[in-house]
Amino acid sequence: MTSIISDNSYRFLLRSRKLLSKFIWVKYPTIYKVHKIGWGQIPIQFISASPRLPIPASLIAIALILTALILPIEPVLANEQREVIATRMMELQDSQERWIQINLTEQLLIAWEGSEQVYLVKVSTGKESTPTLTGTFAIQSKRPIDRMRGEDYDVPDVPYAMYYDRGYAIHGAYWHRKFGTPVSHGCINVAVDHAEWLFDWASEGTSVVIHE
Repeated sequence: MTSIISDNSYRFLLRSRKLLSKFIWVKYPTIYKVHKIGWGQIPIQFISASPRLPIPASLIAIALILTALILPIEPVLANEQREVIATRMMELQDSQERWIQINLTEQLLIAWEGSEQVYLVKVSTGKESTPTLTGTFAIQSKRPIDRMRGEDYDVPDVPYAMYYDRGYAIHGAYWHRKFGTPVSHGCINVAVDHAEWLFDWASEGTSVVIHE
């Protein structure tokens, strides 16, 4: 049984695999395959791993119905978030506030004072496996030097860190020079000299807007 879905739906389906497993993987020894092919089409195949225990058609139907119901949520939520981001950017441009814009597609950070650009620099945001989250945020805390640790990294003396969402921060990066390319664990990497300027310019409460 095969169905064709878009790239966005493919990514959402992967994130929803735990839900689908309740209907497919738990009771039946099956293999769930998602093979990505060209031009954004992905055939989804449910294949029994044991000829003695075939998957009932009803379970396959339930899984596909759930997929059909779940998948449309992502584009709707994405559109709503884009509207929120666009509205917030217009509000900030109509103000006299200092705020920071992060363009993930262009890998750019732009510092604004109201509608006036005052600084622009290339950055390095999260790679595909650890993406930088989009949305509207505000700087919550600033640390001139910090140690950042995760499952597969431990970096001492990270300079000019400005945290805007839990452990996500705009900070200087002395360990690479790949600015303009997404290579981080989700934070926004800036060359150290630019990070210093931003650290002195921004304050706690400064808005941060991140978009594709």
